[in-house]
Amino acid sequence: MPSSGSSSRSGLYRTLAVVLVIALALSAYAFAHIGLYLTKEDPLRTADAIAVLAGTRMDRALEAADLYQSGYAPRIVITRQKEERSFTVLAARGIPLAPDADVTRDVLRQLGVPAEAIIIPGAIHDNTAQEAQTLRQLAASNRWRTLIVVTSKYHLRRAGFALRRELKDSGTEVMMHGTRYDEVNPDRWWTSRADWRWVITEGGKLVTYELGLGA
Repeated sequence: MPSSGSSSRSGLYRTLAVVLVIALALSAYAFAHIGLYLTKEDPLRTADAIAVLAGTRMDRALEAADLYQSGYAPRIVITRQKEERSFTVLAARGIPLAPDADVTRDVLRQLGVPAEAIIIPGAIHDNTAQEAQTLRQLAASNRWRTLIVVTSKYHLRRAGFALRRELKDSGTEVMMHGTRYDEVNPDRWWTSRADWRWVITEGGKLVTYELGLGA
């Protein structure tokens, strides 16, 4: 006849096994769906302005131009980003390069967006939180109530977090929108090296945001 201690241990092992199976199942689910979680975007409707965040800018500029031509907003905002040190080195050697925001403006012009519909704030930004601060100031000074923010698909969740945190109680609603020209596969992100990099980077940064440590 088995002892009560042996029965207790058997029950504990069974409980631990069930907990382990559940934990593995949840981990597998999270692993498979993190790509979709990071790329969640908002339903679109007309807005006061379209904002193009810095980074992989041409993909985002193409999307912004399409939205403008489709009548979603009467103007496009291009945020300036801090340029790489190599820009300064090249300029010193007589090879000046146009800033990223200026190149984006020229592309938008060639895509049919008139100059008067393009806004480039003077502030230089080092991260998404700083871009959010500039957009809040612009929205307040121009009395914008709705903004469509265009970015890369894997950047949607974190950028949305930063923007909504900054514009909270401002009276300006943010609609996050991923560019269709961003060649990613969030359904099967683990099959692509590029997607792996995006997911690991954005997932890690999102955690720091949630903990209040990120900018």
